[in-house]
Amino acid sequence: MSTFRLLYRLICYVPWKFIGSVGSDIAFFIGRLVLGLIIQQFFNALAASHSLNPTLWNLLALLVLTAMVRAAFLYGGSYMSVGIRFFAVALLQHNLLERVLERPGARAVPGSPGAAISRFRDDTVSIASLNDKISEMIGLMLFTIIAIVILLRISVEITAFVFLPLTVVIAIVQSMRTRLLKYRKASRQATSELTGAIGEIFGAIQAIQVAGAESDTVKYFDGLNERRRILTIRDVVFTNALNSVFENAVGIGTGVILVLVALTLHTTHLSVGDLAIFISYLATVTGFVQILGTLLAQYVQTKVSHERLTILMQGAPDRQLVAHKNLYIAGAEPPQLPFLARSDAYQLRVLEAKNLSYVYPDTGRGIANINLRLTSGSLTVITGRIGSGKTTLVQALLGLLPRDDGEIYWNGEIVADAASFFVPPRSAYTAQVSHLFSDTLKENILLGLPEEHADLQKALHAAVMERDVATLEHGVDTVIGARGVKLSGGQAQRAAAARMLVRDAELLVFDDLSSALDVETEQVLWERLFFAEQHTCLVVSHRRAVLQRADTIIVLKDGHIEARGKLEELLEACEEMRRLWKGEI
Repeated sequence: MSTFRLLYRLICYVPWKFIGSVGSDIAFFIGRLVLGLIIQQFFNALAASHSLNPTLWNLLALLVLTAMVRAAFLYGGSYMSVGIRFFAVALLQHNLLERVLERPGARAVPGSPGAAISRFRDDTVSIASLNDKISEMIGLMLFTIIAIVILLRISVEITAFVFLPLTVVIAIVQSMRTRLLKYRKASRQATSELTGAIGEIFGAIQAIQVAGAESDTVKYFDGLNERRRILTIRDVVFTNALNSVFENAVGIGTGVILVLVALTLHTTHLSVGDLAIFISYLATVTGFVQILGTLLAQYVQTKVSHERLTILMQGAPDRQLVAHKNLYIAGAEPPQLPFLARSDAYQLRVLEAKNLSYVYPDTGRGIANINLRLTSGSLTVITGRIGSGKTTLVQALLGLLPRDDGEIYWNGEIVADAASFFVPPRSAYTAQVSHLFSDTLKENILLGLPEEHADLQKALHAAVMERDVATLEHGVDTVIGARGVKLSGGQAQRAAAARMLVRDAELLVFDDLSSALDVETEQVLWERLFFAEQHTCLVVSHRRAVLQRADTIIVLKDGHIEARGKLEELLEACEEMRRLWKGEI
């Protein structure tokens, strides 16, 4: 999709606001035309009578009235312009976020989250601001055409010089096109790298402190910031320099026109009113040239933003970026989140994966030709040394990574899109790292699930959190802070488990859930989980408490299944399992 087509689709999203904005701008500039004609008549009448007669007073009153009407249309146009810009940014960000959420969760954005935020914030605004200028340009262009016709009737020779700055501006923009693109790309890339680094640093503060790398981290951040400063200054200075050239070209052109008017005032028999209307229109007509130059330069820079957003869409059809959607506006009733209750229609009997494979593009590591089978009510444990592919296997199975090969079957039927299929009430997942938000504990557990459809107390009990909740200042309504900083590591893991359990799914998938739990708490958690009701569980763990309970253990090594079976069988037949059990690896 071309950038022009992108802008057109954004305009079509709120056509009435755009039409209203253009209409207000046209009315504003028509008022400017009328104002010039009134000024012409006023000075001609003043030159003829040499005194303020009733006609002149009437013209003055009409002048004031026209100015007031123009002010009203200016306000209306500004109001519409804000709406155009807001809806354009909101639609782009909505579609970007929707695409991110459609992607496999472990590869939702290309690059770092901080870099993605830069695109969400800067590039959407850049496109929307150009869209806003287009509506103003339409009104100004109409004014310029009509004004030139009026001025041509007064003096063809002088009016012809109005086009001189226009020719200069277009030539400059075309000659600087490549450099505009180069500087804008470099500036935006540097900003993305900086915001990405900020996100990574904030997420690894504890690791930085433990390693004593605070000063090195600050130096690295300073280096990125300095690079961004240099490239941003280059981009801004070059853009402003171009705008200055446009403005000076307009100013020089205006000066030349006024000199010509002065030189030909007697030979062309121009009246005082004619000179007044020339001066009145000249600023706006030549201003059109300056704004046109700025618009053309910004259009070139907007191509960079368009390309960056296309990358963030990660292969989605071009039209999806500007697909028209209903947006939630503050003050309106938010849409209801979909809820599907657990029923026989979602019951799991057998889950199979055949030849499941995924390789990380940047490292070449991953999993290959994995076959597994889970039956209803069973506990299957995936274990192995660090880097053996345990988490990769789980994420590829659930669609959080886009598998390179293999097929997945649920009750004998093939699963085409694992990412959208393995959601409650079929499946629920707790990741290795708990993702908590700066909200109440209850909201972190429900995460949008309607409270009337959830048994919160049951989930807290199953996750062994009832005593922890009792110690919190406001119970489940306690705000736990960003990333759950008010909770211990074990509490954060159990809060994530409660989030999964409250959804009452058929298949429960745990990735190293009990790694931060003490032995006693872990024992209680597994007892409650398996004896309260029948669950089908897939667990990544190396802890003895869960290995001893497993119906099947899958031992991974270098991305392949080394062995599988019950604990006693593996300890007898598998060297890798014996070393894992002894804690040697």
